[in-house]
Parts: sequence; C-alpha cells; structure tokens
Amino acid sequence: MTDDPHRSAIVFDASDEYRPEPPPPPEIPAWKDGSFRIGIHTSIAGDIVRALDLAHGLGANALQIFSGSPRMWGRGPSRISEADAARFRQRRKELGLGPLAIHTSYLINLASQNPVLRARSVQAFHQEIIRALALGADYLITHPGCAVHAGREATASAAGSIAQALRQAARGVKFGEMQILLENTAGQGSAVGARFEELKAIMDACGELRLGVCVDTAHLFAVGWDIRTAEGLEGALGEINRTVGLARVAVVHVNDSKSALGSRLDRHEHLGKGKIGLAAMGRIVNHSALAGRAFLLETPIDRLGDDRRNVAALWKLAGRVVAAKGRDGMKPRKKTAAKKPRRRGK
Repeated sequence: MTDDPHRSAIVFDASDEYRPEPPPPPEIPAWKDGSFRIGIHTSIAGDIVRALDLAHGLGANALQIFSGSPRMWGRGPSRISEADAARFRQRRKELGLGPLAIHTSYLINLASQNPVLRARSVQAFHQEIIRALALGADYLITHPGCAVHAGREATASAAGSIAQALRQAARGVKFGEMQILLENTAGQGSAVGARFEELKAIMDACGELRLGVCVDTAHLFAVGWDIRTAEGLEGALGEINRTVGLARVAVVHVNDSKSALGSRLDRHEHLGKGKIGLAAMGRIVNHSALAGRAFLLETPIDRLGDDRRNVAALWKLAGRVVAAKGRDGMKPRKKTAAKKPRRRGK
C-alpha cells in the first residue's frame, strides 16, 4: 500500500514557538539622579495633592506627609481612592519631587502587650502600608513603639514582639521598591529604639522584610550623642554603622533641639535656634558618610513663613541657594489657652 501523496509530515520548528516580550526593566525614579534631596513635612489638610504643591512652593525637592490623622484613631477613610491616588502620583511626577516619605500615626504601638491596642496597631499599620503603596511612597517611617509598663531594662526584649507585629501587618502585601524605615527615638519613658542595638534586633528578627533606618538628629542629641562637635558626630555615625549599618540609613530627619543634651525629651526646634546649632547641622548634611540620603525637616511652625525659612536654611547649609517658588506655606497651629484652675468654694 502506497503512502497518501496528500499527507505531509508536520515538522516542529523552534523558531515558531511563541515567546512573549520580557517585561521592561523598572523605571528609575527621576529623583534618583544623585542630586541633593531636601524636603519638609507638609500638611495633607483639604486635599492630599496640596501637600506636593506646598513642598514645591517652599523650594523643597522631597517631602514627608501623614497619610491620615496622626493623633486620632479611624479619622478619615482607611484607604485612598484610586482617583485621588492617581492625581497625587501624576502631580508628584510633574513636580519632580522625591523621595516621598510617609510617617505613620503616633498612636500605633507595635510593642504593646495590650491585646486590644496591639490588634488595633497592627491593623492601622497595615492600612498605612496600603495607603503608602497607593500614593507611590518610597519610604514608610515609623517609631518602633513603647514597651508600656515593662520598664527601660525590658525595651530591648520588645524587639521580637515588634518584629512579629510588622510581619503581621505586612502579610500578603507586595512592597515593590517601598521600604519601611525604623526611626531612632529620643528615649522618653519606655520607648524602644533609643539605642541602635534595639533597631538592629528588630531588623534581624524581621529578615523577610526590607527594613531600613531613619535617623533623627534631635533624637540622637536627646539620647546623649553630642553631635555639636565633629568628634561627637563621628562617634554617633560609628555606632550607627556598627549596629544597623550606614548603608541601611535612607532618610535623615534634620531637626534642631529645644531640649538639652541627654534630656531624653523629644522637642524639635528651628534650624540654628536650638541646642544643636547651625554649624553641627552643616557638618551633618555635608558628611560624606551620609551622601545620597534625603534630608527631611520636621521643624515647628510658630510663625507664618517658618517652613520656608527652615528649607532655605537647609539649602544654604548644603551650599546652595534655592528660592521659594510660592508664598509662605503652612499656617501656625492655634495654641489653645491653658485653663485656669478653679478655686475651691467657687
């Protein structure tokens, strides 16, 4: 029986196989161009996009914000609408601002052993992560927490509890390039993080998360590092490098201090008006070991224009003059008058 002349053998050709195009490499953010990055914490009141215009108008090229109320539980929506988030990301791209850091609520206490407060803190931190990702934040900065009623000697042992809370809050979340930064604290009460060994312990116990560090100058000073002198600054940087490693420091909060050296009081002051002084701040922002970091201000606003003056002072310390592009930024908070004690019998 002869073969069918109309039948042809199918020959596989590897070149015919479908090969999808590889995904493009991630776009490098415009702010990662090696330029000096100076920012300030701005308000999201009214419209979150306004915070970007405020920072830009003050002459900053980076910024920090809250993504919700920092002092009230459940104030405002737990998530940001995609429309508002898209407007925010687009406007930030237009203004060339970066990095964007978001500071978590002051109410969050990841070290708490109170089951209700702990559950609330983990949930709130998870919502902070979701909002930060929606806005395209580069860093989410948080205080580690307070080991309430545990005593100063027990704060180091809280690292495992904090790490567990961080893992719970981050469960199921794809972070991309965003990083959580642990901020050193001023050492008030039972606050964890005054010693960099405590931050290292948290990071070591949380290896699956990309954790970094935010260093606050006023907090360093309050703990007892005399960064007013070149020797004191070298000692502090050496301690940071020995423990968490300078490579993991992404942001520096540049704040002068109202409080004295070693006071363990967290009181920020305008640049050059506090106990640390302009000369020390100049050494910090120009130190080679801190090159490439973002320097963000968290200075008070006592008078209209204080934010503009602090941004200008920081640029001047960096050896540049950057004029503000808009009017004065945020208005001072109204100070509530202290109530006079009532006299007995009246």
